Amino acid sequence: MTATILDGKKIAADILNELVDEVADFIQNNGTAPTLAAVLVGEDPASEVYVRNKRKACEQVGIDSRLLRLPATASTDDLLELVAKLNKDHEVHGILVQLPLPDGIDSKRILDAISPWKDVDVFHPENVGRLCQDRPRMLPCTPHGVLQILDRYRIPVQGKHVVIVGRSDIVGKPLAMLMMQRHSPLGSQAANATVTVCHSHTPDLMVHTRGADILVAAIGKPKYITAQMVKPGTVVVDVGINRTEAGIVGDVDFDQVREIASAITPVPGGVGRLTVAMLMRNTLLAAQNQL
Repeated sequence: MTATILDGKKIAADILNELVDEVADFIQNNGTAPTLAAVLVGEDPASEVYVRNKRKACEQVGIDSRLLRLPATASTDDLLELVAKLNKDHEVHGILVQLPLPDGIDSKRILDAISPWKDVDVFHPENVGRLCQDRPRMLPCTPHGVLQILDRYRIPVQGKHVVIVGRSDIVGKPLAMLMMQRHSPLGSQAANATVTVCHSHTPDLMVHTRGADILVAAIGKPKYITAQMVKPGTVVVDVGINRTEAGIVGDVDFDQVREIASAITPVPGGVGRLTVAMLMRNTLLAAQNQL
């Protein structure tokens, strides 16, 4: 068996093309464009790339973007002051503070300070709570991207055993909540899963991963998931992006696992592209919610 490649790059392109018309309609009806403000602190090379990709996507779909820079020496109070100004700016609909922040800045205080209505990353505690109660304003970008891949390839989630390796606030926890909900914005087939969340301290990890119908790797360790950890026919979604001497690789040993999985996302070209696309979706939603 050779797995079907789940082409996140193509799906992201489709979503961005769909957004072009939706953003144009918003501008025509409201006389203004959705606007995303990105805040970059310091000069981390990876963050520079991420922000550049996000601004490029904004330009592609017609969303206005602002880039605000602070030096690496900026304090928590400096960043809080900037966030407060953006919260009050009615021309800014979405606020994104690029992570990671330099040492010495309290990331939680910063993320908590962003208005829940402008929280396009869905990191604010209020929005996380709404997600838990199945009444979100927006969906977190990377988990939403995972659901979009499964939905657009017609891979059912309902009734399946989903195993997520990784419990981060950005991917593991919110994805587990979305997949176990009774309802999904993408339809009933994108919810109602039985979800197991594993992590680095889970004993007998292979027992859990080999029981998965859908296996999501989001642990941040290159090629951590091997063929021995996957049962034949599993759908494997690799969220990991790891920079190694050999280049960018995922959390899954792609060459091994693709021979026994029924479907698999590549890295690069998988979930990462969807994360940016769903950020654009959230910026439009934020603008619509603030009318």
